[in-house]
Amino acid sequence: MIYYARGSESDILNEDDLREGLFSALEKLGLKEKVLAIPPDFTRFHSHAGILTRLAYKYYGEKLTDVLPALGTHAAMSEKEIETMFGNVPKNIFRVHKWRSDLQTLGEVPSEFINEVSEGKLNYSWPAQVNKLVTEGNYDLILSVGQVVPHEVVGMANQAKNIFVGTGGKEGINKSHYLGAVYGMERMMGRADTPVRKVLNYAADNFAKHLPIVYVLTVVGKDMYGRLAVKGLFVGDDYDTFKLAAELSLKVNFEMVDEPLKKVVVYLDPSEFKSTWLGNKSIYRTRMAIADDGELIVLAPGLKEFGEDKEIDRLIRKYGYVTTPEVLKYVEENEELKNNLSAAAHLIHGSSENRFKITYCPGNLTKEEIESVNFSYADLKKMTNKYNPQILKDGFNIMPDGEEIFYISNPALGLWAYKDRFNN
Repeated sequence: MIYYARGSESDILNEDDLREGLFSALEKLGLKEKVLAIPPDFTRFHSHAGILTRLAYKYYGEKLTDVLPALGTHAAMSEKEIETMFGNVPKNIFRVHKWRSDLQTLGEVPSEFINEVSEGKLNYSWPAQVNKLVTEGNYDLILSVGQVVPHEVVGMANQAKNIFVGTGGKEGINKSHYLGAVYGMERMMGRADTPVRKVLNYAADNFAKHLPIVYVLTVVGKDMYGRLAVKGLFVGDDYDTFKLAAELSLKVNFEMVDEPLKKVVVYLDPSEFKSTWLGNKSIYRTRMAIADDGELIVLAPGLKEFGEDKEIDRLIRKYGYVTTPEVLKYVEENEELKNNLSAAAHLIHGSSENRFKITYCPGNLTKEEIESVNFSYADLKKMTNKYNPQILKDGFNIMPDGEEIFYISNPALGLWAYKDRFNN
């Protein structure tokens, strides 16, 4: 059921609008005595989920007993990040999701289903895993809060992904990521109906109906002045709620270019992007727009590691970002990758398949480290002087020497594609 829906390409919802929309939805749900909120972590700061979680706490007060950020495999939030994102929500009600433990398996999506949606490429079952707090906390409401935006693994982020991946376990995260990678990320990004989404829907429909989950979904774009703004708010407990948000996100967050882009420059905010595990959104979200033999330059002042998880970081350093056939061969031959399919999927996602050049300009990794994983390296200071994020505007820019570039200030907020590479 949809409890609230508002949004359009021209709409802008301020905090008062968000409060009015959320409160009207919560009123329809009736009295609740124990509530769990599952927002994203700091890497999705711009989702406005922090504001919505604060509003939920204002509505329920002490009845909102727990907040479980949907970390997936990300590092736990720091106290400073919690304070910055969630304001006056008490820090003592925040819980840390441990993706290798603290889990309960609700059921198994059969291998026959995986085989069907993967077009015969895979033949394993998929465990519908969640943090045990979700099932053992005796909540009469679980608010899953987050942004719907194009996504490299599932096509369009959020809804059941926030539960089964955000609070999921190692096996479920690994296998879902690998399914998306093997099927082909360029076949999925910007689409609501994908193999991974079908698996998540199967799990939600067959194993999670007893859980009182209500989704609070935002769509975030830019206003006429280039500032971030909430374009839509959708609250409900079903797939139709997500569908409405996904349809608006495709209009708001997707930019089609008429010709392939020869040079793309992406800036990674150091407060958000400290690893290529996250920073490679610069590759995922632009790859369908970049010309053959083009170049992607990534200005990454906060970059200090490849994987936020130590084991994943080690695997990235060992195998590097190579082509899909090479990764598939590595998986076949190496148990450590076979047992960490999300790392294998990430290696596929981060490769240009030798189609275009990827140049990283890191703040805290060496030239040798960057080149060891098969990226090109350039000096951050030199490249920032040439492509100054303080001066560049999103979209096409003509540099003083006459060079034309396409600039993106935050790759997490959208998807860019050349029209002939994106075929619905």
